[in-house]
Amino acid sequence: MKKRILIVDDSEKWVQYHKTALSMLFKDNFIIETANSAREGVDKLMFSLNEPYDIILTDMQMEPDFLPLLAGEWFIKQIQMFKEYKNTKVVIISASPDIKSIAEKYGVDYIPKYNCRNENAYDKIGEL
Repeated sequence: MKKRILIVDDSEKWVQYHKTALSMLFKDNFIIETANSAREGVDKLMFSLNEPYDIILTDMQMEPDFLPLLAGEWFIKQIQMFKEYKNTKVVIISASPDIKSIAEKYGVDYIPKYNCRNENAYDKIGEL
């Protein structure tokens, strides 16, 4: 069965980078959808309740609508409200300096963007 993956990032360059890395990790065994903002990500979640995503990658710093929370942090809180997504692996991929503490706070994984170019950066995603 193909893995269903959602990438939420406002940078098209990063979306393409993640797609390339995931294609090397999962070969042809995945389906990727993307969202350009946290709000659009929530819309995608709601439309996919019958077939929840297996993996969600999210940036932290997107639209400024959710201050004092970062958009990605708000998005993670929304994901965790849906019982359908309780088994979904959520991974923060961000340049935010608070990435580790945010990941720990919500019990999700993280990859700092500066580390994405390392050969094994996406390994924790492949463990699914």
